Amino acid sequence: MEAKRKYTPLLLLLLLQILLHASAQRRGIAVYWGQNDNEGTLSETCATGRFSYINIAFLYIFGGGQTPELNLAGHCNPSANTCRSIAADVRACHRRGIKVMLSIGGGVGNYSLSSIADAENLSIYLWKNFLAGGRGSTSRPLGDAVLDGIDLDIELGSSQYYDVFVKKMKSYGRGWRKVYISGAPQWNTQNLMDSWIRWTSEVNAWKIFLGLPAALQAAGSGFIPAEVLTAEILPVIRRSRKYGGVMLWSKYWDDQSGYSTAIVRSV
Repeated sequence: MEAKRKYTPLLLLLLLQILLHASAQRRGIAVYWGQNDNEGTLSETCATGRFSYINIAFLYIFGGGQTPELNLAGHCNPSANTCRSIAADVRACHRRGIKVMLSIGGGVGNYSLSSIADAENLSIYLWKNFLAGGRGSTSRPLGDAVLDGIDLDIELGSSQYYDVFVKKMKSYGRGWRKVYISGAPQWNTQNLMDSWIRWTSEVNAWKIFLGLPAALQAAGSGFIPAEVLTAEILPVIRRSRKYGGVMLWSKYWDDQSGYSTAIVRSV
């Protein structure tokens, strides 16, 4: 079952900042996966051909000396090491050219960063346990899968020290290995287009995605019918060189509504 309903208030923008050697990525759809056991497996999600980026959600406990914990709803049990089998799914996604990220935070959990050292320690943990820093380790929650980066969906606690965390994560990307960082800012707006113009002109990012609930029931507000999105909104925002695509919450709700299928040719 789904662990939470997301985006109240609605998340309007997903900032996808490609750090280091940013090559041209095709425009596409990003989606959150992991919070409903009825949404299919990760490999099945990638096999749909509709998504370019997958955020595995969530690492929902971290910081303040806590042992970080992963929650993937009914998909698997990290404490029983049953999530290690997801490594094969990640590799299947990579073979299709899909970037797979770990999302930290979410709407429930216990997390914050209490100091510079705390932020740096979290980055070290993630590098060694989810990215390329600890290959061969038996303690990796998702097995030997090497994820492409980290998504920050910080809805609780203080926003302090996440800048330190991002800089530390950025430092790991050397040579051919890129580290991708994305963020889901939580805020409200009355005028989507004004906000889009402001973000694309003021935010130092390679790509900015428009984040939306994939169904009316997926969030407390902010749902835009697919026909309105494709006819009135996408033709305007696609003109921006920073336009990266559309991000959806979530794979489960997208399955119910068929939203990505309705918009994919327009993205």
